[in-house]
Amino acid sequence: MTEHRSLDPPASTTIATIANDVGVSVATVSKVLNGRGDVAPGTRARVEASLDRHRYQRRTRRSATSGGRIDLVFHEFDTGWAMEILRGVEAVTTAAGVGLSVAQLDGAHRPPARWLDAILADRPLGVVFVLSHLAEAQQQHLRRQGIPFVVVDTDSATSASVPTVGSNNWNGGLLAARHLLELGHRRIAIISGPLDMLCSRARAAGFQSAHDEAGIAVDRELIRYGSFSAGAGHAHGLELLRRPSRPTAIFAGSDIQAMGVLRAARQCGLRVPEDLSVIGYDNLPVSAWTDPALTTINQPLRDMAGIATQMLLDLARGNEPATSRIDLVTELVVRESTAPPANPH
Repeated sequence: MTEHRSLDPPASTTIATIANDVGVSVATVSKVLNGRGDVAPGTRARVEASLDRHRYQRRTRRSATSGGRIDLVFHEFDTGWAMEILRGVEAVTTAAGVGLSVAQLDGAHRPPARWLDAILADRPLGVVFVLSHLAEAQQQHLRRQGIPFVVVDTDSATSASVPTVGSNNWNGGLLAARHLLELGHRRIAIISGPLDMLCSRARAAGFQSAHDEAGIAVDRELIRYGSFSAGAGHAHGLELLRRPSRPTAIFAGSDIQAMGVLRAARQCGLRVPEDLSVIGYDNLPVSAWTDPALTTINQPLRDMAGIATQMLLDLARGNEPATSRIDLVTELVVRESTAPPANPH
């Protein structure tokens, strides 16, 4: 007869079980579980390995969230974009009577070990990560502590095991290019974000798909990748607009980047939209106040942040989300910076 074994960890798995397995004291295992730093790296690794083998999970859960605090961690605190995220999070935490702590990682997409130690020591209700990710070992640390985490991520590539809220970047690129193509533009440049970010490549892929469906080739010389900053938009914009055969339209990877393109156009003596159409991405409040007002792709940042925060509070109460991945829709917002080309060809 074949013996069938349950995949669930045995009910008798305790800290003492782990201590006996590794050959350390119960106090040492407790220190590892509580994120204490006074454990030798080799010992910590052996304890973690045993915890993984036994699939040990802390079984305590908070029954309520009111009065606690969540941590909001940005990969980088860019004022306009980050403020929309912050407003979305703050609206939910205020309504729930929960405190909010904000930190940023100076552009890094993964928090350092010292940051994780501080989180474990402070024991927040949970953590919202923005454009940043945890290594698998870091995820396990937080899970064992019963500290849930959610990611606000425009990359759309987070592991299915990590609750994530994002948006449809491919569709955003598609809508932007379709709009310009329908206006009659044929030489369209794209300045996307960093090449190592999937959201940048997804928007570029949507841009390419719009050209494919229209039967129009994309000029590879008009594709640029860089940061989402105004400086990158300005630098790439100048280079593109000073070409012998310049583009008649530019799709920028962010509204802030598009503002850099607008400045480059003015420096080149070009009028927007008469001589050059410009379209941005994000639909930040300031995009309605540029001159001319910016046509853009609405990425619902506040909604993304609010949904992620509510998901986190639900997890802190012990309620698992119905789905681990939510992608919100992106939409075209037409304003004054796009128009048919002066000399269509």
